[in-house]
Amino acid sequence: METIKPRKSLTEETYDRLLDAICYGELPPGHRINQDKVAERLSVSRQPVNNAISLLKADKLVEDTGRRGVVVSELDRGFFESIYEFRRVIEPFAVRLASQRSGDDARQDARNVLGRGDAAIQSGDIRALVEADMEFHQLIYRWSNNAAIVASMQVNWHHIRRAMVEVLQKPSSRADSWSEHAQIIVAIFDRDEKRASELMERHIIRAYSELIAKLG
Repeated sequence: METIKPRKSLTEETYDRLLDAICYGELPPGHRINQDKVAERLSVSRQPVNNAISLLKADKLVEDTGRRGVVVSELDRGFFESIYEFRRVIEPFAVRLASQRSGDDARQDARNVLGRGDAAIQSGDIRALVEADMEFHQLIYRWSNNAAIVASMQVNWHHIRRAMVEVLQKPSSRADSWSEHAQIIVAIFDRDEKRASELMERHIIRAYSELIAKLG
């Protein structure tokens, strides 16, 4: 018999739909969220919508503006500067640990995610590319075998996803990102933690520079 997979609550489902819409630009920064329209579109009552919006407020993805109501938060340059400063420290360290601790089974995971990214670039599927990009970084956190890294990166992961969507709109950025990912993977499995760390730091710096250029 197959195990029973727990279903998400209506609040969780509504949160996920709104989160995707925000991250992928369907609900752009500054967009006013009409709870009644969201409830109608998702065929749910207002309660799960209101609950989901409360969660999004806690995540700083939406904000209450008074008379205008709840709007999607802007991509704040100062906030993202803080996130990328943090990434510039944590991710090179994570990749050092991954170089030491990743097992042979990680090689197939790496091939799979790189292949999905290549396919997404060829097809121009931004959503699929962002998902592959997210998986690439999350694999490294997992390979680090450090629970604190996994937990600390999870806190701002939705904001990082929004940033990825912005950066990967540019075709040259897609190719650069995926080439850098492939080089990092090679360094990890060569057990060259110094090179892997340096490559990851450059990767984060370039992504941040392109994000800031996009934000203006």
